Amino acid sequence: MSTLRRLYHERVYAPDSEPEHIILAAENNLANIYEMIERFDCALRLRQDVYSGNLKLLGEESVHTLGVAICYASMLQCLKRFEEAKLVLRKTLPVARRVLGESNDITLRIKWTEAWGLYKDAGATLGDLREAVKTLEEIERTARHVCGGAHPLVVRIEFCLKEA
Repeated sequence: MSTLRRLYHERVYAPDSEPEHIILAAENNLANIYEMIERFDCALRLRQDVYSGNLKLLGEESVHTLGVAICYASMLQCLKRFEEAKLVLRKTLPVARRVLGESNDITLRIKWTEAWGLYKDAGATLGDLREAVKTLEEIERTARHVCGGAHPLVVRIEFCLKEA
């Protein structure tokens, strides 16, 4: 990352491109690797940086920003930081609904991620569990209609619904 930043800063590599996009993509890929090797604290820092960077560079309505918000919230949930994840998702969901619509893949993923966090939280209330199940039932129907029953998102939602 330091070499990439230096090369872009000096305009040695791809002088006509915008280095921020490339650096954010590299950081996102590095976060994926940290997750794979279970270095979750490092992954979380990068996810937060990538999300913040995309917000600044592309704005909250960018499809890319919405996608990295899901990754950031998912990482928070993996670390059992459910309240923080909920804040990110509840900020992101209205934007996705407005920009992409209710049945868009990203909107469905945001709802699914939020529902997953609701029922996985050890401090979940009965109301949280009901909300999670209701959301999962709703998005399962929509995802099945939009994507088809064999789509990986539908399969994941069905699994979560049984688990919830």
